Amino acid sequence: MSKISPLTSKKIVALKGSKNIAFIAVFLLTVNILYAQEKSFYNTVEHHYANNDGINIHYVTTGKKEKPLILFVHGFPDFWYSWKDQMEFFSKDYYVASIDLRGYNLSDKPKGVDNYTFDILINDLLAVIRDIGNKSIYLVAHDWGAAISWRLAARNPRLIKKLVILSVPHPKAGDKKVEVPFNEKETSYVDTFISEEFKQNLNENWFSNKVTNDYDKQLYNTAFEKSDKNAMINYYKANVQNSENYNKEYFLRRNDNLQNIKMPVLIIHGKKDQFLITKDHNNTWEHVDNDLTINVLSNAGHFVHHDESKKVISLINYFLSSEEYNNK
Repeated sequence: MSKISPLTSKKIVALKGSKNIAFIAVFLLTVNILYAQEKSFYNTVEHHYANNDGINIHYVTTGKKEKPLILFVHGFPDFWYSWKDQMEFFSKDYYVASIDLRGYNLSDKPKGVDNYTFDILINDLLAVIRDIGNKSIYLVAHDWGAAISWRLAARNPRLIKKLVILSVPHPKAGDKKVEVPFNEKETSYVDTFISEEFKQNLNENWFSNKVTNDYDKQLYNTAFEKSDKNAMINYYKANVQNSENYNKEYFLRRNDNLQNIKMPVLIIHGKKDQFLITKDHNNTWEHVDNDLTINVLSNAGHFVHHDESKKVISLINYFLSSEEYNNK
């Protein structure tokens, strides 16, 4: 049999029969996946664990440790590898880290809704930062990672030099309007997410449908198998007002004492986001006491850093490197 190139697979001796054709197809797919694995960014990172009150939080790092630190934080449903394009680019000039939120992939998965409140999730991030040993960082986050990071940044203004938020509005932002009692509101996607039916239908496709190549899909499917569906849903039950908890005092007053953001902020939002809408960023400037930039990418959806990876990298790079946005 002639030599096979994993990229082109051009030199192949023809075999007869449908079974042989099927065998060749599977064989070539395997070869291509193995070739991708050999070249993958996935295998270049270092793995670590930080401890928050007995819970181990997994994170990876790459780049030179003496460089400024960028911490990337994923959302639902995802894991640290979501940021591979951004990490690979920024590792040239920064020390970059990306975590698995609790409940996901290689991080611990404690039982119970009370183990997923914002206070605990913020402390997970702080544990990772302490474990790395940096006194100030750049923070980049999406979805649940962004919701946590807004609050972490408000509480720790000296720790975060610049804040990059993807998709999620500031907790106090949005159009000002008369508040409708929660039990009179229409059902939202959050109520769908906390339902038993949704949990039963939550599968690896929710993880891997955002990626296109076979090797990355395999990584996402494996990460899903290692994750806990109850834990993912507990984020919504513990922190978002929904049909199960709308009358609890905590949800009525949860943002009252949230301080304004003190560092420069970049927000990147996909106009085609099916969960969060652009107008929810209105009035964000009332809650940021520094420079604020909001970029809306017209062809991106909720996973904006996947849909428009190069644009997101370019926007973040300019924001982090430009003296125009230095902390005041």
